[in-house]
Amino acid sequence: MAYIEFPIGKRKMGHDFSGDNLTAVLESKLEEYIPSADEDTLVKNAVMNPTGTKRLSELSKGKNNVVIIASDHTRPVPSKIIMPYMLREVRKGNPDADITILIATGFHRETTREELIAKFGEEIVDNEKIVVHISTDDDMMTEIGILPSGGRCRINKIAANADLLIAEGFIEPHFFAGYSGGRKSVLPGVCSKETVLANHCAEFIASPYSRTGILEHNPIHEDMVWAARKANLAFIVNVVINSKKEVVFAVAGDVEAAHKKGTDFLSKYCGVFCDEADIVISTNGGYPLDQNIYQSVKGMTAAEAAVKKGGIIIMLSSANDGTGGDDFYHAMKNNDSADDIYNGIMKRDRNETEPDQWMVQILARILKKAQVIYVSDCDNEIVKGYHFIPETDLDSAIKRAKEMIKKPNPTIVAIPEGISVVVNGN
Repeated sequence: MAYIEFPIGKRKMGHDFSGDNLTAVLESKLEEYIPSADEDTLVKNAVMNPTGTKRLSELSKGKNNVVIIASDHTRPVPSKIIMPYMLREVRKGNPDADITILIATGFHRETTREELIAKFGEEIVDNEKIVVHISTDDDMMTEIGILPSGGRCRINKIAANADLLIAEGFIEPHFFAGYSGGRKSVLPGVCSKETVLANHCAEFIASPYSRTGILEHNPIHEDMVWAARKANLAFIVNVVINSKKEVVFAVAGDVEAAHKKGTDFLSKYCGVFCDEADIVISTNGGYPLDQNIYQSVKGMTAAEAAVKKGGIIIMLSSANDGTGGDDFYHAMKNNDSADDIYNGIMKRDRNETEPDQWMVQILARILKKAQVIYVSDCDNEIVKGYHFIPETDLDSAIKRAKEMIKKPNPTIVAIPEGISVVVNGN
């Protein structure tokens, strides 16, 4: 494969690797998987045949206050497909149910009306009750217990007071929670800032089990499962999507059993192997996952696992929405080196976690191993604030990377969809 295209925003950038020492193209085998049915049928069959629970129409009987946790604008969840089935099932069991769709922003900014319409369609936005979770609004929160890690678990009152709490989402490899989906709808989805900070502490982020594709012994995952159970999350609908954002697999039912069914499926397709290379090119899968630099770190962790110490990571990410968090940006910009940043974070106690510290910690860890050339639509000065080297296109980035490596014929690994693979070195 000489010419390879990489998604960035809503477009693609390509490069002809004919004259390069391209040693591997790391791609999820999910692209080769042929789903058993179309998207609608996959979701419908999952909802009608749940794992580990009764059908949603059974669970909703006698439940008047029903809350559906939905992902926010940063997640490519096909809610236009999922949500109608969930609403229909709830109302089949209780036609008079008072339903609230609670947008799980976690620690992200609020989702706009335009983004809600893009996500659900005008009919749902105009006719359903939708509330956007704000993690920093203490008046929205109530405490439901103490996490296994020792932090206070405070969640949105709307979720806590539900007669029936359910959630939609999608499953993909996650750079410190192992996999997304399932229990993440509650923590961090609808938790308070304080709870998110406790769960994302330096100690947990540094754990060797807090890595892509790992759930067993993962302290972050264990906290999340506890929170979901304590909040009485009774039913989930999660999907697996391919690079075209098409549903190829769907699960529904119990938050752990259904989620495991999904992660077991995905793990068979997303594991890839390679020797470490001098230059590794990665992405965040394009829109909507690469709207800011904060989210881009996820795709960089795939490259981190594949690059040699002292090598170069080329990251393609639109970042047209900017930094993704002022705390994240200033924590990077106001420090001189990755070592200083990382060492400072590791001195903090679990209860001293600062906003976006986890992303700063992971990015500093990456920068301790390799330099990053960042190809984006973001302002160059902002890019430089992250200790990245800005470039405008892939060809220029590769040319610069070769100059920086200062060795003939450097090895190159390409990861067209950095967030879709679990990279294992040989």
